[in-house]
Amino acid sequence: MRIISGIWRGRPLAAPAGLDTRPTADRTREALFSMLASRLGSFEGVRVLDLFAGTGALGLEALSRGAAQATFVERDRAAVDALKANIAKLEAAALTEVRPQGVESLGPRAGGGFDLVLLDPPYGTGAGGALIERLARLGWIAPHALVSVETGRSETASASGFNIEAERVHGKAKLTLLRAG
Repeated sequence: MRIISGIWRGRPLAAPAGLDTRPTADRTREALFSMLASRLGSFEGVRVLDLFAGTGALGLEALSRGAAQATFVERDRAAVDALKANIAKLEAAALTEVRPQGVESLGPRAGGGFDLVLLDPPYGTGAGGALIERLARLGWIAPHALVSVETGRSETASASGFNIEAERVHGKAKLTLLRAG
C-alpha cells in the first residue's frame, strides 16, 4: 500500500497485521481520487474527515494532493497505531488530528463542517447512510460537502438530504459519491 499521487507519491504506508483493518486497495483508491478530482478540481484548501480511517490511506492521499487538513476517526487500537506511524513517517502531524474513538460516538462539532468526508465502514453493516445523516445534523459535514462511501459491491449508500453524484464498482468494492443539498 502506498500514496498514489502528490507530494508523497510512492511513499509506502504501514498497515496492522490481521484482518480487522481492510485498507482500500491502491487501484480502488486511485479510481476514487480520480472521481473526486473531477468534481473538486483541486484539493487545495479542502478540509477532510476520514471516518473508519484504518491506516489513514484516504485522508493521507488527500493531504498529499494538497488538502489543508485531515481529521481521522478510528477506534481499533492497532489501526490507530499504524495511522499514527504513517502520519509520523510523512511528517504530517501539523496537518492532522487523530480521534481514537468510534464514529458513532462523535458529538456535536463547533467550528464548521468538513468539505470532503471519506467513509469506509465495515462492509455489510449498512452504517453509511444513517451515520451521514447524523453527522450532518451534528455539524461535521459542511452544507456544500462531497461525501465518499465505500461499501461492498452489492450494497447501496444513500442518505436523506444528499444526492448521489456517482457510483462505480471496483472489484469487491462500490464507491458512491454523495453531495449535500
